[in-house]
Amino acid sequence: MTVPDLPRTWRPLGPRIAALVFGIFLVVAFAGLWITFPQETKDAISPLQRATVVLFIGAGLALLNALARSRVTADEDGLTVVNGYRKRRLEWAQVVAIRMPPGAPWPTMDLDDTTTISVMGIHASDGARAKAALLELRAVIGGR
Repeated sequence: MTVPDLPRTWRPLGPRIAALVFGIFLVVAFAGLWITFPQETKDAISPLQRATVVLFIGAGLALLNALARSRVTADEDGLTVVNGYRKRRLEWAQVVAIRMPPGAPWPTMDLDDTTTISVMGIHASDGARAKAALLELRAVIGGR
């Protein structure tokens, strides 16, 4: 595998599509439900109850957004791994290896301090696309 040009960003396709579809479904389903309520039912729902439903919808959208924004970016100085709302910057010297055992949902990266971190920017549900991304990232790591 040839080393790709840097900077290079890998993002999961399947989880991003799923987050978009489920996010739209969540909003449309609750809006449709609200529209179908008779006026007397709408009047019986207190502002606190409405706020609670809006809060749960917002929490669901925030979780879907966290899934969709996961990525890994390689540049000349190192890697930036974004898993949900957590962003971690790694220098090349810190990265030992990356592996993805069969059945794993995403790769794990071995670091020089003997810890590992998940790399949710490459997702097994993407199939061949994920395998290609893993090979490219391994080539980048091996070339450092």
